Amino acid sequence: MQSLWSAVQRGYLQVIAPVADWLVAKRVRPNTITTIGTICTCTAGVIFASGHISAGGWFLGLTALFDVLDGNVARRTGQSTVFGAFYDSTLDRVADGFLLGGLLVFYATHPVHASQAMVMVTLAALIATFLTSYTRARAEGLGLDAKVGMLQRAERITLLSAPQAFFGLALNGWILAGIVSLLAVTAWITVFQRINFVYRTTTSPGE
Repeated sequence: MQSLWSAVQRGYLQVIAPVADWLVAKRVRPNTITTIGTICTCTAGVIFASGHISAGGWFLGLTALFDVLDGNVARRTGQSTVFGAFYDSTLDRVADGFLLGGLLVFYATHPVHASQAMVMVTLAALIATFLTSYTRARAEGLGLDAKVGMLQRAERITLLSAPQAFFGLALNGWILAGIVSLLAVTAWITVFQRINFVYRTTTSPGE
């Protein structure tokens, strides 16, 4: 599965290479790309909240390239900076909050698909999503690379875009509910995998 995902990522990078070339030629700053990408992702969250799930999925999928382009352009132009990495990570959390927050609003207010159970599931996914980022950042503060676990950000964005784009509210919304539930479960598994990684790394066998 990991090799398949790596192949998909390599293919995606080849597809967006011409866009990266254009941005480099136009001297667009990486932080500008990060900002535009965040605005687009937040917009997708607002579209989800309004109940247009399929449109939100397509918009998120088509604009997700900004999430890759900022780092790509930064490396190619020698503009990779500590602040740039901090800025990108911070805005990623804003974007995640808007995406899952939009789905939470959808489940809380939609006249047909409102569901207290799914509000709780979406809230659990939102909390776990922030914790996956926090556990990695906290581990890095301790000098550890905790980029482990079954759900990285790229997979999370894919889960929030592709199924919604193609299926929307098909099967009376059960596909969307299944995706959000899957996201919640895998995000929490990732949190515990990172906690376990830090525990094993920092605890001697004799303790």
